[in-house]
Amino acid sequence: MLSSKQRAYLKSIANSLEPVFQIGKGGTGDAQIGQIDDYLRVHEIIKVKVLDNSLYSAKEAMFEISDKIDAEAVTAIGSVFILYKRNPKEPKIILPR
Repeated sequence: MLSSKQRAYLKSIANSLEPVFQIGKGGTGDAQIGQIDDYLRVHEIIKVKVLDNSLYSAKEAMFEISDKIDAEAVTAIGSVFILYKRNPKEPKIILPR
């Protein structure tokens, strides 16, 4: 569970990122969830955009994906959400306490 200080820190890092994945009307398939998990393993933080034609809201997609891959849901603003998953072997992002 992230503290508000950690969440704010991750949001500041993600501010300069562009969305890497898009979720459309097909929803979140196993292949896409696997790709997001692989991306998080390397980069630890990801920004995902939910398209207007999707059946999901950004919050719904964020919580569904974070539950399936055991990632931390950072925030959902508008149609974009941010996920964080620490790499246990080689962490790149050091969170404040």
